[in-house]
Amino acid sequence: MSRDLNKVQLTGRLGADPELRQTPQGHTVITFRVASNRSWRTTEGETQEDTEWFRVVAWNKLAEICSQWLTKAARVYVEGRLQTRQWQDQDGHTRSLSEVIASDIIILDSRREPNPNATAAPGTLAASTAAVDAPATYPTHSSRAVALPRGTKALEEEDLPF
Repeated sequence: MSRDLNKVQLTGRLGADPELRQTPQGHTVITFRVASNRSWRTTEGETQEDTEWFRVVAWNKLAEICSQWLTKAARVYVEGRLQTRQWQDQDGHTRSLSEVIASDIIILDSRREPNPNATAAPGTLAASTAAVDAPATYPTHSSRAVALPRGTKALEEEDLPF
């Protein structure tokens, strides 16, 4: 039996700050758009450039970490799967939306500080063991200091965002 593959890998920059929210079931989800540029030369030798925008969705711990570390213009690597949703709008027209469901996000900027406007302050990450649409993994960062909680709310090593 053969297996199919749905895998997306892209690099680019965030077009705006990510939007963090909670589902009615209590899961954390974040959405943001990534602009990925490509350039090529025409047969006449002219350089052409095109920008493709991707909607990215991350769930649970990955979403919480993204809310702390990602801001507009951050350069990121995103890995995940492509998903297309369809629905009927108020006028009865069929609408569709394609998005990348992220399984891994790596910040490519050399040095980045936590987002001061993040809704989840460092050290308040709530670990969720419930699996939702995408497995949570953690972005990679260069060395930086992060305030860790103490006591019963302490994070495990695998919860660290670097």
